[in-house]
Amino acid sequence: MLVRVKAAGICHSAAHYRSGVTKTGPLPVTCGHEVAGVVEEVGSEVSAFKPGDRVAVHYLVSCGDCHHCRCGQEQFCTTGQMIGKHRDGGWADCICMPARSLFLLPQEVPLEQGAVMMCSSSTSLHALKKARLAGGETVAVFGIGGLGASAVQLARAMGAREVFAVDVNPVKLELAASFGAHPVRAGEGDPVAEIRRRTDGRGVDVAVEVVGLPATMRQAVQSLAVRGRAAIAGLSNRTFEIASYAELLGTEAEVIGVADHLAQEMPLLMDFARRGQLDLSRVITRRVPLDAAVIDGVLDELDRYGDHVRTVITP
Repeated sequence: MLVRVKAAGICHSAAHYRSGVTKTGPLPVTCGHEVAGVVEEVGSEVSAFKPGDRVAVHYLVSCGDCHHCRCGQEQFCTTGQMIGKHRDGGWADCICMPARSLFLLPQEVPLEQGAVMMCSSSTSLHALKKARLAGGETVAVFGIGGLGASAVQLARAMGAREVFAVDVNPVKLELAASFGAHPVRAGEGDPVAEIRRRTDGRGVDVAVEVVGLPATMRQAVQSLAVRGRAAIAGLSNRTFEIASYAELLGTEAEVIGVADHLAQEMPLLMDFARRGQLDLSRVITRRVPLDAAVIDGVLDELDRYGDHVRTVITP
């Protein structure tokens, strides 16, 4: 299927691809894995879509037949490809995708928000589901960028009693607070100590780390309550330390790796957005044209952890 791209997010992952932190497929490759647009052409065997449909693009292209695909874990497909990494992505006028990678976008959700949902929000939802967040539990989100801003909202939508947002940037903490989170300014003290102070020494049931720094990964683990779960989603090629007894064995804590997200999670994500429980209108803080020099400047700023939360390309 051919999709005319109407919006494509600029994710920090693309900066990692550019710097070599994460390896990409054969070069050159067109980046862009947060994509939404309008169906332009459909194949002869496609019946679920028609030209003019508004769609969001699930960024994994999988075979549908291997063991992982049959188990509903297509992110581990033996021949799978991620758009913008292993095959051409959505920083372009059009993108060609199989029908099973497309999802109809509810009319209530703007295309720009639909694009950002396809990584920022979907990965955050997958992290919270992997961490088995239950209603009434407490959550700490380390890093309030595109993923973290979604994680705060999704945690509340899934019934979290309290959500703590940890970042060094006061602008991003103000955004998290507007979504109902308790802001924790990491640059002004020890965020783990502050979370424990605010939870009467208990810690949180679930921590979601979306920065990819050894310090924040360790802080996520250290912030856990007894039998807490830390979901690590931030990309990094660096190691981090855990005090095996005090921080893991003695509390039966869990450290959970988070890889991408699943197509089966998309309907729930779309429903959260349709009902307004996931609102990315304030998360998208900038729109830029499809221009290489401008996009490179955005990637430079992402490496500096600037004030912008999510930038969207509008071709």
